[in-house]
Amino acid sequence: MPPVLKPLTLCVLSSLYALPSQAQTEAEPQTVVISASADASAAGLSKAFAGGQVAKGGRVGLLGNMDSMDTPFNSTNYTQRFIEDQQARSVADVLQSDPSVRVARGFGNYQELYVIRGFPVPSDDLAYNGLNGVLPRQYIAAELLERVEVFRGANTFLNGASPSGGGIGGAINLLPKRAPVQPLTEISAGLQSGRQTHLATDIARRFGDENRVGVRFNAVQRKGGTAVDDEHRELQLAALGADYRGRGFRLSADLGWQDSRMRNARPAVNVAAGLAVPAAPDGGANFGQPWDYSSERDVFGTLRGEWDVARDVVAWASFGGRRGHELNRLASTLNLTAATGAGNIRRFDNAREDHVQTGELGLRAALRTGAVSHKLALTTTGFELDSRNAYATSAYQATSLYNPAALALPQLTTFGNALSDPRTTNKVKLVSGALADSMGFLDDRVLLTVGVRHQRIGQQGYAYNTGKQNADYSESANTPIAALVYKASKRLSLYANYIESLQQGAVAGSTAVNVGQIFAPYKSRQKEVGAKYDGGRFGANAALFTTTQPQGVLDPASKVFGIDGEQRNRGAELSAFGEPLRGLRVLGGVTWLDASQRRTAGGLTDGKDVIGVPKSQVNLGVDWDVPGVPGLSLSARALHTASQAVNAANTQNLPSWNRLDAGARFEMDLDGRTYTLRARVDNLTDKSYWASAGGAQGSGYLVLGAPRSLSLTASTEF
Repeated sequence: MPPVLKPLTLCVLSSLYALPSQAQTEAEPQTVVISASADASAAGLSKAFAGGQVAKGGRVGLLGNMDSMDTPFNSTNYTQRFIEDQQARSVADVLQSDPSVRVARGFGNYQELYVIRGFPVPSDDLAYNGLNGVLPRQYIAAELLERVEVFRGANTFLNGASPSGGGIGGAINLLPKRAPVQPLTEISAGLQSGRQTHLATDIARRFGDENRVGVRFNAVQRKGGTAVDDEHRELQLAALGADYRGRGFRLSADLGWQDSRMRNARPAVNVAAGLAVPAAPDGGANFGQPWDYSSERDVFGTLRGEWDVARDVVAWASFGGRRGHELNRLASTLNLTAATGAGNIRRFDNAREDHVQTGELGLRAALRTGAVSHKLALTTTGFELDSRNAYATSAYQATSLYNPAALALPQLTTFGNALSDPRTTNKVKLVSGALADSMGFLDDRVLLTVGVRHQRIGQQGYAYNTGKQNADYSESANTPIAALVYKASKRLSLYANYIESLQQGAVAGSTAVNVGQIFAPYKSRQKEVGAKYDGGRFGANAALFTTTQPQGVLDPASKVFGIDGEQRNRGAELSAFGEPLRGLRVLGGVTWLDASQRRTAGGLTDGKDVIGVPKSQVNLGVDWDVPGVPGLSLSARALHTASQAVNAANTQNLPSWNRLDAGARFEMDLDGRTYTLRARVDNLTDKSYWASAGGAQGSGYLVLGAPRSLSLTASTEF
């Protein structure tokens, strides 16, 4: 833990620990009920479903927090309890349990990337309490989070266009922690494979008149090796969350700092055309370079308020920002050139600074017109990014996938801006306004939501070294929604929706005869039907969907570039969750996907599978309280991912893979304190496998799955 963080931690610990006794001695004529609420809403967080692993509802964009049975979309909202029991270290660790999500990696770096319904969602597009781009860009520590909310499907109408255009297959909203009613002081320590240690603290207090003020502080440090040979990871996080619940208004705020570093990490792998996909090396093998490192440091914060303007009329405002600094010296993607595993790699240095500011204003009102109820929502959003970049590269040098050489630090030969003073290369500005009406018929057994969002997308690009503007994009479009819920019974809801996603349109490149032509934003269109079952202790969701995404195509004959191609993803999802038997919790499901290329250039790959999209994904997790041994629980999780295409022609493919994880948990009370011991083994059989292909559009780079990894954690709460 850095020197600046240690006194801050001690100060917060000592001051917060003293608060409850003071608050409890004050005479209080009455007590208000305080519900933890990350978004300053009167309702607070949705309650946990039976078993405590997922919640009964979550945020649905401008529509606010909704019960799952009232929502015309498919989503899963993972709780803090589930995050802790999984010993999750990052968002990716949480989403390993989601059957609609597979975790990939950014191109050329170690950025976490999530593939939902076959479409990539980069971590740049993750929302923090509804605001995009506020959290660290490449890696987000799980200790920061109260909930991880996974929304499946297109969502521009609900959330606005995402910074990187990743809102086609889904969206991920992360909720910060808030102080609960009861005082909380928790300390945890752990050890992981590679002798990585971690120490964390989570402290919360409520105080003041009627306990209206809440403060929660989290700090964590991880340091040491990983299960991959010679790889080293270090992370430090400090986050402070506060909220105030006044009479007729509510406020919440967050301030966070994260410093994440990696050394000697393992790169991704490119396979040359004409080669078969090589056998996966041992999962612990490291074909990176000892001089490789990645460093990311971020400061971020949010402020949110909600006011009761009148009965059934609520206004809200939220603002957030981030300052991010990245400095990397990477062993770039390993390019395989021979079946023996021979290939080449080069040094790639880059520096990046991100300045992000974002905000949202909104109004919600409930009213009736005769027998029809209405829930109106009106919102306007804004997002600005100033991204400053610099890079430098070396010549390629020979190495091998199976017998890598430890190369001397290569000399840099090509430069784009100065690494010590990165300049602006990209500016993004997103502005939108939306209006929705959710109408209820037949005593709200039938719910119809209609609305439209007007979105403007602006982007300016600037050339490296010269700073000359080389791109200026500013276009707008409307994205509508029509969604229906029919509550067939108290336990069964049927739904259907039509919704669109918006991303920046293309500009014809230099090889096209219409070079420089600017195209309107792409509209990806989704149609979906589904059913939801809530049996009290057991729940299930089912969905059928199809999503079409436009693609830019250069006609090989005329050399005219146009938006004439298409990617179509259609599939089915089935998920189950809850505690069907006392002491037995289940969580899992299956996703079937058919992602195909349509109207490709010259028709060469028409009907072929999309890169990196498996035809099936299966997850099954169980958590069991052992009878006769109070406090002891055992867990297991099985994962299956079908074969994935590596190139557009489908001549290179990854084999399917299966993985088994297992864990144990023991809770006990001693002297008024609760102690919890957790153990977990991921990849129990130590299987070697290629986990993913691609992530960046049109690229089929491979990422090797992690080897068997052990995690041990001890925590105490008092």
